[in-house]
Amino acid sequence: MPPGQPRQPTTMRPLWLLASLLALSQALPFEQKGFWDFTLDDGLLMMNDEEASGADTTSGVPDLDSLTPTFSTMCPFGCHCHLRVVQCSDLGLKSVPKEISPDTTLLDLQNNDITELRKDDFKGLQHLYALVLVNNKISKIHEKAFSPLRKLQKLYISKNNLVEIPPNLPGSLVELRIHDNHIRRVPKGVFSGLRSMNCIEMGGNPLENSGFEPGAFDGLKLNYLRISEAKLTGIPKDLPETLNELHLDHNKIQAIELEDLLRYSKLYRLGLGHNQIRMIENGSLSFLPTLRELHLDNNKLSRVPAGLPDLKLLQVVYLHSNNITKVGVNDFCPVGFGVKRAYYNGISLFNNPVPYWEVQPATFRCVTDRLAIQFGNYKK
Repeated sequence: MPPGQPRQPTTMRPLWLLASLLALSQALPFEQKGFWDFTLDDGLLMMNDEEASGADTTSGVPDLDSLTPTFSTMCPFGCHCHLRVVQCSDLGLKSVPKEISPDTTLLDLQNNDITELRKDDFKGLQHLYALVLVNNKISKIHEKAFSPLRKLQKLYISKNNLVEIPPNLPGSLVELRIHDNHIRRVPKGVFSGLRSMNCIEMGGNPLENSGFEPGAFDGLKLNYLRISEAKLTGIPKDLPETLNELHLDHNKIQAIELEDLLRYSKLYRLGLGHNQIRMIENGSLSFLPTLRELHLDNNKLSRVPAGLPDLKLLQVVYLHSNNITKVGVNDFCPVGFGVKRAYYNGISLFNNPVPYWEVQPATFRCVTDRLAIQFGNYKK
């Protein structure tokens, strides 16, 4: 708990945990500050995605009728149990505790010292919806550890010592957060049978392009994928064609070539900030007809990428902190009227060596208003 922050009453804490899990807001997923921000996906509206995914529940949250108070006396020593929520975080646990009620829906084990998930650790927890294992020391997972979890939809196992994707993940899984581990390889078949999965967060692992085996994502119908803060030198091949959001920020990508974005026509948000991109081949962006938001900030571009005026739905472009020296009158807006369906509501060009006083006002004729343009050579 941060210094100075008042401690919540223990009777209210499980209720707060449950409310946090069910909440949605506009926080960016790749700027999350703590565990509970994982559920705050902007744009995706995970509840709707899960509804369409064919998962066991009919929405992205547990059935509220099932969340009536239980009178089970089973609660692990030191934990807080209420409304089928078992909260055992920050207890220095070395292993998954016993005596967890079989009707538990949410099990929070974050911030402990658990090193291993054994075969029977989750035995009998067939109603578990969310499992939180963030910030432990897990390096070993038995191949049948998750077998009892037939209704698990959310698995948060970030900030551990895993060197591989856990085997035999539950087929009901919708969301996997596994960032900040030591995973170097994603083999073919590791996600086999996960037909409900629509969100994977695997940034902060030392993944290189060669670490993705051909067919590693076969069968997945993901909406959201983040592989940020890794060692990628190019956009990975064979990612799911269903992606709406792809975040590859904080890598070592140097160029976007013509065929790199060919299969991702459903993207509406593409994050490529904080890379080393010098070149975007002409025509590359034409494969993204539904793109609404493009992040290319903190790269090494010397010009505004070609093709932006042809993206009829594009509304936000981040180009700050590059090496752009010139902005042409037709770099953002199409020639003529009635071509662009959505006006820009955000263009950032600050911290570039462009003489902004030479840019013609007509350059931004398809922007909602002048406040939507961030210009000049200043840093935030």
